[in-house]
Amino acid sequence: MTLAELTEKMKTGAGSKQGFGNTVKFSTPDGAIYIDGNQNPPAVSNDDNAADCTIKMSLSDLVDMVGGKLDGMTAFMTGKLKIEGDMGVAMKLQSILR
Repeated sequence: MTLAELTEKMKTGAGSKQGFGNTVKFSTPDGAIYIDGNQNPPAVSNDDNAADCTIKMSLSDLVDMVGGKLDGMTAFMTGKLKIEGDMGVAMKLQSILR
C-alpha cells in the first residue's frame, strides 16, 4: 500500500470518528500523514505540519498497525515505533485508527 492509499483509507475511517482535541503526525521515510483531531471529524492529510505528537515508523509497519496486524504497544516496545511529544495523545489513537 502506498502513502496516498493509506492516507485515503485513514480519511475514510476518520470520517466516522469524533475529534480528540490534538494533532498527530505519522512520520515515515515515504512522507507524513497528519491528523488534525481538533476538527470534527478529524481531518487527515499528507501535510508535514508540527503536531502535539509525532509517531515515527516505517510505512509498512504503519500499514500493518492501521490494518490491525500490528499492535501499537507492541510496535513501541519492540522499537518499530518511536514517539516524540505528548505520549498521552498517542494513547488516544487506538480508538481513532480502528
